[in-house]
Amino acid sequence: MSRRRAFITGISGQDGSYLLELLLEKDYEVYGLLRRTSTSNRWRLAGIEARLRLIPGDVTDHSSLIAALRLSNPHEIYHLASQSYVAHSFEAPLHTGDVTGLGALRVFEAARLTCPHARIYQASSSEQFGNPVESPQNEATPFNPVSPYGCAKTFAHFCATTYRQAYKMFIACGIAFNHESPRRGKEFVTQKIAQGVAAIQRGDCATLTLGNVETKRDWSHASDIMAAAWAMLQQEIPGDYVLASGVSHSVKEFAQRAFHLAGLEFSDHLLIDVALYRPTDVLNLVGNSQKAKTILGWSPYVTFDHLVEEMMQDALHPTQPSDSLREVR
Repeated sequence: MSRRRAFITGISGQDGSYLLELLLEKDYEVYGLLRRTSTSNRWRLAGIEARLRLIPGDVTDHSSLIAALRLSNPHEIYHLASQSYVAHSFEAPLHTGDVTGLGALRVFEAARLTCPHARIYQASSSEQFGNPVESPQNEATPFNPVSPYGCAKTFAHFCATTYRQAYKMFIACGIAFNHESPRRGKEFVTQKIAQGVAAIQRGDCATLTLGNVETKRDWSHASDIMAAAWAMLQQEIPGDYVLASGVSHSVKEFAQRAFHLAGLEFSDHLLIDVALYRPTDVLNLVGNSQKAKTILGWSPYVTFDHLVEEMMQDALHPTQPSDSLREVR
């Protein structure tokens, strides 16, 4: 029997790297779409890049997607690529809409033209709920996005459901709540906290400056979310699934835990700058993933405390392996 083939957009990102490891463990033949950039963005693929095939392309270039899918002829497509930094979406809403919103539509259309029987995972987002009308949020909770990023993800999500219904394509949407790891980009608040606290402990600086620390998020580990993404494409029927831990924590709680792990007093080093507040912000998100637990048999493995600990260990000791938690699974 031939190996199953998977095609991943956003393969060099946090989620893509964890998904790649998972698929290689399951003996998939993996293809990844990689943008041509002026600087290297492959550091998350170090040590395993030789085990996959990278195809140059961009989700803003429909012709490159068609060529990549024809070349890879995948059984499964994981669409992870997006402009995913919410704060930046306020600064570049058109770019965010093109990459995050229309980018997904281009992937679905390219698949329809080249490999309509491939199973597709669409990375939807809890930001689609915005300031939600109910808590916790589940698959039936109405979308109410309050950022250009949330709007773009909502557009992509509705395109996925439309292609599923109109063209009978297998497209499953994982409505993933915040998920982090030591591989998180430095612009995200969790990594900003981890790296900032480590810098203070080293004596490189004295303070950490953040925006609104009262906002609450439902945090999981990126590897757990990717395990659910794979499971979603193994089902008989495609669907939408909320992927979350079911518990929310404030940014302040994350920072307090990080300072504690570094042996520092939170109140001695944290500064709040209102200039870092977003024009509109989501106050509290917490997901109900009962459907994923019932149908997929999925639940997150890494707790909030262990997530912060793993990120802080990596920030404090960057020469050590960053995935110590995953080694004991």
